[in-house]
Amino acid sequence: MTNKTWDAKEYAKNSKGQEVWAKELIKKLYLDGTESILDIGCGDGKITNMLANLTSGRVVGIDASEEMISLAKSIYKKPTFLQMDALKMNFKDEFDFLFSNAALHWIKDQKTLLKGVHKALKKGGRILFQMGGAGNARVVFSALDLTIPSYKRYFKDFDFPYAFYDDKFYLDLLKRHNFRDIEVNLIKKDMIHDDILAFKGWLETTWFPYLNVLPKNLRENFLAELIENYIKLSPLDSQNRVHIDMVRLEVNALKGE
Repeated sequence: MTNKTWDAKEYAKNSKGQEVWAKELIKKLYLDGTESILDIGCGDGKITNMLANLTSGRVVGIDASEEMISLAKSIYKKPTFLQMDALKMNFKDEFDFLFSNAALHWIKDQKTLLKGVHKALKKGGRILFQMGGAGNARVVFSALDLTIPSYKRYFKDFDFPYAFYDDKFYLDLLKRHNFRDIEVNLIKKDMIHDDILAFKGWLETTWFPYLNVLPKNLRENFLAELIENYIKLSPLDSQNRVHIDMVRLEVNALKGE
């Protein structure tokens, strides 16, 4: 995962939705219990540890964030954790599976990523990725569009941090990087936060590029306005929960010759 300003402990507390999706994705690996697995963008390591408990093979988690890797190493002892930029992977013919959940949309240079992915796989190895896709978090972006004008001078040189690709684009990209038996789908997901406080924690944790451009004394006000605008566009449900319409790009493919 691209090395940005991650608060590992806060991510661990506020990544419930990502964990739910990872568990769903892991079921699609259909492991026989001996595979070697690389988890790209492993974050706090909880998903990598789940993978390690499903196989006797080598399991490695990589993340560009030093803080994430430090936290993962302190909690989970079975997998190997390495601080590594996904664009600088140096593995060769080492893994049966490359897995990634809710991470690769942080990487804009997907061509370099896929070159490293292909190289890291053993012959006949497989990838299973899920990341943000085209149309992801549409209402969050609409709420941001309503909120940012009051703070526009801080966003003058803002660099959009995500890469939300559609299925057709990614299918073509995989073909050009020598993958076969490819399945690429955009999947709609309903992310649910139990209350506004949980929603706020998720925004602080995974939408921090929008906060980091602001002076610290303005961040709470910005968040409060963003949440207010979001709730206007997407009201709370009968249990006062927050729903977010997410779109995930799911990628399943084998290494070509």
